[in-house]
Amino acid sequence: MLILFVLLYLLLNIGVGVWASRRVHNTTDFLLAGRQLPFYISTAVVFATWFGSETLLGASSEFAAHGLLGVIEDPFGAALCLVLVGLFFSKKLYRMNLLTMGDYYRVRYNRTTEQIAAFFMIISYFGWIAAQMVALGIVMNQVFGISTPAGICIGSFIVVGYTFLGGMWSVSVTDFVQTVMIIGGLIFISWELIQEAPLHRVTATLPADFFRFVPEQRNSVSWLNYFALWITIGLGSIPQQDVFQRVMSAKSEGIAVAASIGAGFLYLTVAFMPLMLALYAKLLYPELMQEDAQLLVPGLILRSSSLVVQVLFFGALISAIISTASGGILAPASILSENMLRPLLKNLDDDKLLLLSRISVLVVAAVSLGMALTQSNIYELVSESSALSLVSLFVPLVAGMFWRKTNAAGAVASMLLGMGVWLLALYQETEINPMLYGLAGSIAGLFLGQPMGRKVEQGKELEHHHIS
Repeated sequence: MLILFVLLYLLLNIGVGVWASRRVHNTTDFLLAGRQLPFYISTAVVFATWFGSETLLGASSEFAAHGLLGVIEDPFGAALCLVLVGLFFSKKLYRMNLLTMGDYYRVRYNRTTEQIAAFFMIISYFGWIAAQMVALGIVMNQVFGISTPAGICIGSFIVVGYTFLGGMWSVSVTDFVQTVMIIGGLIFISWELIQEAPLHRVTATLPADFFRFVPEQRNSVSWLNYFALWITIGLGSIPQQDVFQRVMSAKSEGIAVAASIGAGFLYLTVAFMPLMLALYAKLLYPELMQEDAQLLVPGLILRSSSLVVQVLFFGALISAIISTASGGILAPASILSENMLRPLLKNLDDDKLLLLSRISVLVVAAVSLGMALTQSNIYELVSESSALSLVSLFVPLVAGMFWRKTNAAGAVASMLLGMGVWLLALYQETEINPMLYGLAGSIAGLFLGQPMGRKVEQGKELEHHHIS
């Protein structure tokens, strides 16, 4: 019976996405939902940026295993990212009227900067999308009894199907539906469990330092690594296309700002419900921790809840993951088509660009599927993707917005040096989080590249003066 109801729920969700695809008439509709989303849908869309596998499966297992310090990246860092985007970036980016985040690097710097930024942006997404595909495989294994690899493939084909058809319109409408369903479902499930076993009974079994919010060891290495947890997603996801795409789909700049800030606070509150459910699972069914900690919350629901709750949870969970995966696939596909391929193809009208965007969806999905079938830790896949964008894209974005004199040479040096230093630190397995070395390299590259850029600009001015 559970399988039947979840299938019906899934088909309804897919149907909504396909129906929404009828609103796609041009590339702006496909990539930014025509910039027509009202506040309530825009907030749901931004909230759903990450509220999928990493929150319900990845973060909940980390919380059960490592306590509050284990989830600083998500949900705390993720919520911080959305609030910062709303406060400092949404209005400026909205006024630039861009299709993709890659366009920003071209408009602010030049075509070379755009191409390098686009490349780093695209590769940063593969781990993120793979995490959603792994989650789909895990959930389909739990509900339908099929193997996890088979579930990964089936779930991926569903995601690709309606993303290919409807782009951001499908993502937006399904995000709104799943947000309502999953918040309602989590509240109902949490209330039911609290009635069965009071929360104080659960917390009484936890170690004394389980809710420690700062490092126990007060040395510089511990504090630096703690800071790295906050900024991995907190700053690393600010220059990401999926955040940009969802915020820029709002009907106005005011809605873009309000939806981003509102979604950040909503994310932080709602994300604590699956964390609490993981504690109940750890207490009531400790064997789940031994099998696969990522199955804590699904395992709890299957073992202790009524059919109504199971349908609510798994239907909402699958739709949340599919919706997050859909937005994840659309983001790098947008960058690939608009910023990497379009400059190489001449005389490309809007119809051809729309087709190119849809083909890019297939390319991105294929690469991500390959990663999903070879790596299975959701939390690690998500963390790796955010770190990559932090060490390469964040500094040139911030400098371009808030430092008028920064130039393209500095931006390129920042991206290349940041990435190079990060990869070297990863190879050396440094005691301090390698991402911090990469971020420091990115900042250094920005300043080191400035004089070179100024010399190039002065040379062009002299050449122009002689020609005149």
